Amino acid sequence: MCNNLNLFNLAGKKALVTGGAVGIGKACATALAMAGADVAVTDIDEQTGEKTAAGIRELGVDSIFVKCDVTSKDQVQAMVATVVEKFGRLDIGINNAGIAILGGDEDLDQAAWDKVIAINLTGAWLCAQAEAQQMIKQGPAGGKIINTASMSATIANCNASYDASKAGIVHMTKTLAAEWGRFNINVNCFSPSYLLTPMHASTPLEARECIRNLTPLGHMERPEDLYGTIIFLASAASNYVTGHDLLVDGGHTLNAWLVPLGREVPPRVSPEEEVVQMKKDLDAMGVEYDENGINEDLHPEIANAFKGMLGL
Repeated sequence: MCNNLNLFNLAGKKALVTGGAVGIGKACATALAMAGADVAVTDIDEQTGEKTAAGIRELGVDSIFVKCDVTSKDQVQAMVATVVEKFGRLDIGINNAGIAILGGDEDLDQAAWDKVIAINLTGAWLCAQAEAQQMIKQGPAGGKIINTASMSATIANCNASYDASKAGIVHMTKTLAAEWGRFNINVNCFSPSYLLTPMHASTPLEARECIRNLTPLGHMERPEDLYGTIIFLASAASNYVTGHDLLVDGGHTLNAWLVPLGREVPPRVSPEEEVVQMKKDLDAMGVEYDENGINEDLHPEIANAFKGMLGL
């Protein structure tokens, strides 16, 4: 039995994070390392992924980079094998790789739908399957599998391909939790809000302010706001939690607010503090940005979508 001081301790645990080079994945890898786990960073972006792994090693744990396309079963199986060859075992798998291709569903090409589902949903299933196979081999200790969903699994705020892929993650997580509990494998997912990663580097300032005003906690989500969630789901603290979708959205989805909420005290995080980690990720990617961390050319489809919604 763990005592209270050791509940969140991941020392000696071996983990992998897909889509781990920047953004949510990098936050997951960092959180695991902060709690003492050795972490394999996997991504298709080899250059940035190597930088992230090097940064993880500076936290006093071991870290490697493994290049992997999660839509390929062969590459996923090889990724897990590489991690086990390096670390000796696998205790934690975080399946985070994902994309969004924006566009109205009346015009969206099927190839875009297929790509989003292939990466976000099929890729997560392939990774979870390979991770579970390894954890089962290791014996009754089991393991923790954590999938990245989204508040878009709960509300309709993007388009059908993205929202369906994330809703699929939530129900897939429940199903796998039911199936694999007999192996002492916990399967959970978490659902972030609008999170300031390089994907949102093109989000206009007006949209950021709108999001702040409609979020009870008053600021946009940062990668570091996920640290506690990840450590909880990966550690002994969640040993009796499985099949759960942990919404981490600052209260954004609590209601369809008609007017800005207003505040009695300043939010815990200022607009300047919101973008600190995103700027570091953009630096690692070699992407230029303005003082607000904005580069409209990085994801112009996101910039245009918000401008259309807000009439900018």
